Amino acid sequence: MIYHIPWIHTPVRTVLAIWNQLTKTEIPELAKCSVLMRERGRVEETIHSMQRAGAGSLQVISDFDMTLTRFAHNGRRVPTTHNILINRLLISEDCTQKLKVLLNTYYPIEIDPSRSVEEKLPLMVEWWTKVHELLIQQRIRKDLLAQAVNESGTMLRDGYKSFFDRLAEQQIPLLIFSAGVGDVLEEVIRQNQVFHPNVNIISNYMDFDPTGALQAFKGLLIHTFNKREGALSHAAGLKNLQGRPNVLLLGDSLGDLTMADGVSEHQNILTIGFLNDQVEERKESYINSFDIVLVKDETLDVPNAILSYITSSRDKK
Repeated sequence: MIYHIPWIHTPVRTVLAIWNQLTKTEIPELAKCSVLMRERGRVEETIHSMQRAGAGSLQVISDFDMTLTRFAHNGRRVPTTHNILINRLLISEDCTQKLKVLLNTYYPIEIDPSRSVEEKLPLMVEWWTKVHELLIQQRIRKDLLAQAVNESGTMLRDGYKSFFDRLAEQQIPLLIFSAGVGDVLEEVIRQNQVFHPNVNIISNYMDFDPTGALQAFKGLLIHTFNKREGALSHAAGLKNLQGRPNVLLLGDSLGDLTMADGVSEHQNILTIGFLNDQVEERKESYINSFDIVLVKDETLDVPNAILSYITSSRDKK
């Protein structure tokens, strides 16, 4: 009798050998109960191919809020870069309440699996635009951002130092692609002492007047579902990413999957999705979209293990 297993596209003996190597010896983190994969065989082959090509062919593209930062800690939500600005030093109580109303209105729309991206797009533009208009009205002071970050309680995921440091040591470019606030993002990684020279950031940056007060936001508005446009518009300017056809992509939203659209002539793209909340409602769409799905995992253990394997000096035959 012949058994047909859909995810096996190479000889059974080869796939089983690779899977045994990755899970039992090289990458045991892939066997964690929080890890979901639709096509194990393709994941195995992609990781093995990236490892053979080595660190010189790799780049990492990652979202920031709720991807590199924790979603929650001790039962409480960890603030995003926008939410860090909700601080008495920076904005009024009236503005705080208006921002919370907007969050409660639009965030459920952003993560609603029953709505199409096309339906969400104008609503996300509406949300981000209203938030930025409120922040501009507050004339937020640049010299108070560091203190606001320090007081915010924001947290990078467990294992962040190994993640950032390994990429820097191996001279692998890290492109952080965020729909948050770039100035705040930079301060978060600076205060965590991981703002290394290999880090590039595409985000919504503040424009301050000569007195140091917020007067506008610069350039193209970046929200959850237009990262493809941002990726394409910035691709030519990121020279250090050229000639690196293998991409490890990390995100927590389906919109993050377009962050690698600016990569020309890619060979392998391995996508990792953090499924932070509404797990049952969104599990199917995440499994069908990301190569690896991490369910309520507040660590970078799996990305770190994959990076360790790819950059190792073991036999690359």
